Amino acid sequence: MGLVADDIGPVRAREQFLRGGTTEEAVRSPILSSWQRSQALGLSPDGCELPYTQDLDLDGRLVRAAAPVMNRLQAMFDGRSMNICLADARGAVLQRRFGRASMVRHLAPIQSVPGFVFAEKYGGTNGIGLALAERQLVNIYGAEHFAERSQSNACVAIPVRDLLNGRIEGVLCFGYPYTDADTALDVVIRKAADAIERRLLEQSSARERALLQAYLDARRGAPADGASGNGQLGELATSGLDWRDQMILKEKAGELLASAQRAAVEVILPGDRRVTLLSRPVTSASGVEGLAVEAVLPSRHQRLTVRAAADAPPGVSPGLLAQQALSDAVPPPGRLPGFAPGPAAATARPPGISGAPATPGGPGAPAARGAPGVAGPPADGGATSGLVLVGEPGVGKFAVAARRRLELLSEASTRIGTTLDVSRTAQELAETAVPSLADYVTIDLPAAVLRGDEPSDPCKDLHRTVVHGVRDDCPFYPAGERVDLKPATPQLRSLTSGETVLEPELRAAHGWISQHPGRAQRLLAHGVHSLITVPLLARGIVLGTASFYRSQDPSPFGDDDCSLAQELATRAAICIDNARRYTREHSMVLALQHSLLPHGFPEQSAVEVAHRYMPAESGVGGDWFDVIPLSGTRVALVVGDVVGHGLHAAATMGRLRTAARTFAELDLAPDEVLTHLDNLVGRLDREECGEDDDPANGNTGIIGATCLYVIYDPTTQQCTMARAGHPPPALVRPDGTVTFPELPAGPPLGLGGLPFESAEFLLPEGSQLVLYTDGLIEDRHRDFDMALEQLRAALSHPNRPPEETCREVVRSVVPEHPADDIALLVARTHVLDPHRIAVWDLPADPALVSSVRAAVTERLTEWGLEEIAFTTELLLSELVTNAVRYGNGPIQVRLLYDRALICEVADASSTAPHLRHAATTDEGGRGLFLVAQLSQCWGTRYTPGGKVIWAECALEVGGRPFAAEAFLDDIPAI
Repeated sequence: MGLVADDIGPVRAREQFLRGGTTEEAVRSPILSSWQRSQALGLSPDGCELPYTQDLDLDGRLVRAAAPVMNRLQAMFDGRSMNICLADARGAVLQRRFGRASMVRHLAPIQSVPGFVFAEKYGGTNGIGLALAERQLVNIYGAEHFAERSQSNACVAIPVRDLLNGRIEGVLCFGYPYTDADTALDVVIRKAADAIERRLLEQSSARERALLQAYLDARRGAPADGASGNGQLGELATSGLDWRDQMILKEKAGELLASAQRAAVEVILPGDRRVTLLSRPVTSASGVEGLAVEAVLPSRHQRLTVRAAADAPPGVSPGLLAQQALSDAVPPPGRLPGFAPGPAAATARPPGISGAPATPGGPGAPAARGAPGVAGPPADGGATSGLVLVGEPGVGKFAVAARRRLELLSEASTRIGTTLDVSRTAQELAETAVPSLADYVTIDLPAAVLRGDEPSDPCKDLHRTVVHGVRDDCPFYPAGERVDLKPATPQLRSLTSGETVLEPELRAAHGWISQHPGRAQRLLAHGVHSLITVPLLARGIVLGTASFYRSQDPSPFGDDDCSLAQELATRAAICIDNARRYTREHSMVLALQHSLLPHGFPEQSAVEVAHRYMPAESGVGGDWFDVIPLSGTRVALVVGDVVGHGLHAAATMGRLRTAARTFAELDLAPDEVLTHLDNLVGRLDREECGEDDDPANGNTGIIGATCLYVIYDPTTQQCTMARAGHPPPALVRPDGTVTFPELPAGPPLGLGGLPFESAEFLLPEGSQLVLYTDGLIEDRHRDFDMALEQLRAALSHPNRPPEETCREVVRSVVPEHPADDIALLVARTHVLDPHRIAVWDLPADPALVSSVRAAVTERLTEWGLEEIAFTTELLLSELVTNAVRYGNGPIQVRLLYDRALICEVADASSTAPHLRHAATTDEGGRGLFLVAQLSQCWGTRYTPGGKVIWAECALEVGGRPFAAEAFLDDIPAI
């Protein structure tokens, strides 16, 4: 516990601290903070001189409330070495009691004589000073005292508060030898402080009772004129006012009580009923000054007169009529004994009260315990009046302030956390607190929290996230700047301890000043004088710190303000943590989405492409796009959208994109690819949801996806499309005409059982195909047709490269705040030069193979590809021989000279060849093996009239022409 000994940790820790070493792990956080503040104040452990003051209120309300409690404590500790001390809110000792009377003769004057001030700024770390600084119960043992003279003692101290306003009135402290340390003393001192606080409250109650008696005495001597009443307090309900009416009247009466002035206001109750509230000064026999608030219910005649005032004829003042009716109902203040006559009543109009400017709302004062009531219905048709509240104006202000705090908390529940953005949520906390609680708010968050991660050390890598206040020129650290906190600052103390830190007077807050003395002086010059620092603590994680500053209100922050700031910060911290977790998940999903989307496209000559992917503001979805080279220089363009957002949608997108590429490798038609994808989505949906799962439980599976699949052939300029519930593409022709081709809609993927249809279009060279997801054109703030027109206008420039087209579409069509992901793919078509295409039609005759080889050699010579002529002859010989032997005529041979030399042999049979390994004794079966070895890739695709077997022969391998002769030396003899 920090007791003094030669080998105890705190002793060495204190010595290490004084030498400038690190002691965070060996010393309790409040003690270390106090040491740091003491050191910042320039105090010396051997020279902490305490000032002495004679300005003591030795007969004040605190001493009177504590007297019997101190007597009881002295009797409890009789015969023990116990020093019982009562100090005021400055830390000045008011009274001392001792368990052994002889102690007073052996103790130094500072430990035995009232008047010495033990504030931390004078005495360093001590019980009274630390209890005032931490504003809670504290324990200090031996070496934890900053002053060396106190090293042999231990103490426990606790603040004593006024329960009405929450302010600290003083400190109760026990001092004893460290050998007598006992945790039971914490319980004793808490009960003692509670007893003193209750007695302080009873003193306030006595003052209120005196005010009530003064009011009753005045009512008993008042003559009845205009307002009936006999001085007896009856229930308001006897005059037709139910509990709701009474609550409204008490609330408005509390406002009048807080205003501390004479006033007459009219309160409008439900049903257009009107009651006048009067606030009048009253003074008790002992000199306590307060206010009494009466309710005056006008008679039926007076109510009709007031109502008629609103419909006064021309030339008659409605205000005079109403004033006359009011004067008939309200007795003159001077006719009530005990009430001092004064000037005309200053009217005030709280919300809902007609007749004067508004004043802040507040509930009935908690200390105003005057019984509500009026004196029954009038016998003569006059007005009815009775007491609503009586009390001191200061108490009413506390009640109004309490109501404002409740209203602020209610407002915070709706204003904080409207988005899942960390910075915006922090800004909402500041906007809620200014100016209701503070004049300036700064919020510092670690960079990890801003990224969505959990901070490993919330005290490091802090960044000023929010600066908000009543003025913009206050010299705080600007938003976005890194903030390195020094050890003694309130913000760092708050972060390390996880507790709220209050600095009521910043001019004396040396730890705060030490952070940046120049900036601190400029802030003080701007009127900033009080500070509350609250850790943003959520789910056991410290996410940062919020600092509330006061400048315009001259009164410093108090404990009630601390509680309010802590409640606001706690609510905001939960919202910030939710936003942080969302940011982390969003970043993870976005990273997954980007990893699953193509990072680049394979080289191909059919189209020139550009693309964009933009995640939604609310979360990453399942949009994807792809460009897939196919056989015969063709290319497939794909755009799809998985329904939903989040990790599941992104993962499903990756599975569908992979499946789409796999089906595309099979050279299937667009409608067949969509059919396979539809079956896959249905199967995934069943696996995710399960046969017995109830959708009402929220397990609805994938739900579905949409897709658009396009194949473009640059040799024929033919474009084949099919879609599954997806928006049709935009087609930009070379003349600038923009159309949205009518495609069979097709059901979304996953419904199953419904067919898909393809449509074919002939595209001129230089046309642009624009594929997109529905997030581009669907926006709740924009008409669908308007979005299509915007897209049409953005695309009507045919000569632009695809990259510029993408930029223009993003600039002019993408919604300002996308609610859904957007995938955009722009492809400009090219045509393969007809001179690079060679076609031969052959009958199914093996004798013609040699003539084909000769024709091929001749054409390759024309193209300048003599180096690969031998390899091509071998490939075509095997492919044509297989077609003649196993296929059906007619046979067509086609050569395509593109990035590679493509050899195609088509026949009318749908039988697919299979690669197999022939045994050494087999006479055949090596043809396709030879094709596979000589080509870089080969395959089969089916056509409406049969099939095509194709093989691609690389023009160069490793930067040099491919030498087929050297390769054939390694092949077994055929």
